[in-house]
Amino acid sequence: MQRYLKVLKLFWSAAIASEMEYRVNFILATLSSLGNLAGSLFGLFLFYRHGYTFGSWSWDAALVVLGIFTLLQGFSATFLAPNLNRIVSHVQRGTLDFVLLKPIHSQFWLSTHTISPWGLPDLVFGIAIIGYAGTKLGLKISNYLVSAVPLFFGLVILYSLWFILGATSIWFVKVYNTTEVLRGLLEAGRYPITAYPTAYRFFFTYVVPVAFLTTIPAEAMLGQGHATWFIGTAVLALALFFVSTWFWSFALRFYTSASS
Repeated sequence: MQRYLKVLKLFWSAAIASEMEYRVNFILATLSSLGNLAGSLFGLFLFYRHGYTFGSWSWDAALVVLGIFTLLQGFSATFLAPNLNRIVSHVQRGTLDFVLLKPIHSQFWLSTHTISPWGLPDLVFGIAIIGYAGTKLGLKISNYLVSAVPLFFGLVILYSLWFILGATSIWFVKVYNTTEVLRGLLEAGRYPITAYPTAYRFFFTYVVPVAFLTTIPAEAMLGQGHATWFIGTAVLALALFFVSTWFWSFALRFYTSASS
């Protein structure tokens, strides 16, 4: 574990040093995040301006969901997209050969090799929205700590799904569209799951588990969650993580390398 932490430190320090050569990009990323956030807030405002609510979700409670969604966007842009989107290019160019030859677990290398600071604005804005809504709702530190557990498992679920799709590039070299479809479906997480008709709720809970990413952590933060859902989130996260590990090992059996 200590060796992997040292490697991770080297990976991220080199990645940040490289990205900081283009500091104007950070300003552009911040402006882009502000634009996306303004659009999300405006969309939410259109629903709530005449007193309409998503079930029992007040305006401030819905802001908590939006804040968690923005936080997930920042996490994806900072850690997932820079790494997992490159699995396809590694397979296409044959550079996956060099990854497999390294004395380190290939899934760890592919998942953590780089980091992008351009997702940090979304992380900051997400925390700011959650903090603002929490102040309005009178939330305590304990509320945030309780929600950290399902939120962590939600991040594991998101990572596992993304990695599994990336691993399919072993057979289907161009899976960019598939990952974009996943990201599009995850956009549903910006609103509480009760905002959707029953059929969509079923789909976004049991088929594409969007509810486990935003709504359930928000319910935990608001003190409205049920232990059954929390346990379900943990079980789903652990199951998907082990499936992603198994699926990567299974996919590598069919990888013939660029030179064979």
